[in-house]
Amino acid sequence: MIKTYIKRPIYLNKIKPFIDKDIIKVIVGQRRVGKSYLLFQIMDLIKQKHKKANIIYINKESNEFSDIKNYQNLLTYIKKKTIKNKKSYVFIDEIQDIENFEKALRDLKAKGKYDIYCTGSNAKLLSGELATFLSGRYIEIKIFSLSYSEFLIFHKLKDDQDSFLKFIKYGGLPYLINLKLNDEIVYDYLKSIYNTILLKDVVERYKIRNIFFLENLINYLADNVGSLVSSKKISDFLKSQKINISPNIVLDYLLFLNNAFFVFKVSRTDIQGKKFFEINDKYYFEDLGLRHSIIGYKQMDINKIMENLVFLHLQILGYKVFIGQLKNKEVDFVCEKQNKKVYIQVAYLITNENKEREFGNLLAIKDNYPKIVVSSDEMIDKSDYKGIKHINIRNFLNRNTIV
Repeated sequence: MIKTYIKRPIYLNKIKPFIDKDIIKVIVGQRRVGKSYLLFQIMDLIKQKHKKANIIYINKESNEFSDIKNYQNLLTYIKKKTIKNKKSYVFIDEIQDIENFEKALRDLKAKGKYDIYCTGSNAKLLSGELATFLSGRYIEIKIFSLSYSEFLIFHKLKDDQDSFLKFIKYGGLPYLINLKLNDEIVYDYLKSIYNTILLKDVVERYKIRNIFFLENLINYLADNVGSLVSSKKISDFLKSQKINISPNIVLDYLLFLNNAFFVFKVSRTDIQGKKFFEINDKYYFEDLGLRHSIIGYKQMDINKIMENLVFLHLQILGYKVFIGQLKNKEVDFVCEKQNKKVYIQVAYLITNENKEREFGNLLAIKDNYPKIVVSSDEMIDKSDYKGIKHINIRNFLNRNTIV
């Protein structure tokens, strides 16, 4: 199988330590973020180590494998491709489309002669089923759309304001390298991806009938990126639009979108009391290009867009992210990783009018963890304000570490 690709080291480096180890590698993420091509990169790594490796590849998005509908079909196919007394490397793309796939994985793992890699586009299905059947015997690696630095590499662009504008307008789906970056072409493509995710990973998966409501809910989330929302607030808004939906159904639909990696829910935490609030979360999109294909790209949304960009970068870097609440003040992101913490505030521009607010929210936190304000102001990276770092957003998105 010959595939050309651009390497994505941030994910390859996470997988390398587990090649040839007796643990199932599960690669998860939204459709079209590059999971399949990451599998090809892993295959090539294996072939470099084992020139005659027996690689078994199944792609459930290809008609070639349409007969593999359940775990019995899967086991039968793999058995046919297995070479006696030789280790096999099994790659299964979009495994959630195979009924009871977890039974096959457990069976293959028990045999001890398969190194298994699979991808999926449904968080609940993969984590839920695998946690039940393969507790402690698999590792999950999340893949995201291109980071800003990857976007520059994929599109062969230099880091300047024009490139940054392309990134925030069109997002980071890898296939865009095959298209001319203009609104009509890119958004036509992104609308088709949006429809695929909506129909295959949400409507079909959860047997949704009220597609009209689902689309209105997505429009609401797209228009309220970075705003505190609750199921009741959404339900009340929809009622004002003559759409009568209960808060419980809203919660279900939000969960479905979250499970498809289409949006991410971020909960609030009390910075002082270290408790979590049960209502009013924020939602961010996995890919801003998809968000813009739904409601359009608007310059007046730049604050929301920048907040979404920073959130996605924090996810790529492996941080657990929360919204911080400190009495009546809000901190955009409380970031945790390996028992370390960072506080981040995001603003489009820092002016005399908003400087005290943006920096003041962080200054009110009385601990010694790093605190950062990210904005689009130029020539600021060596500046700080009362000990708080002030970082340009392009430079922030180019970083492999926050501090």
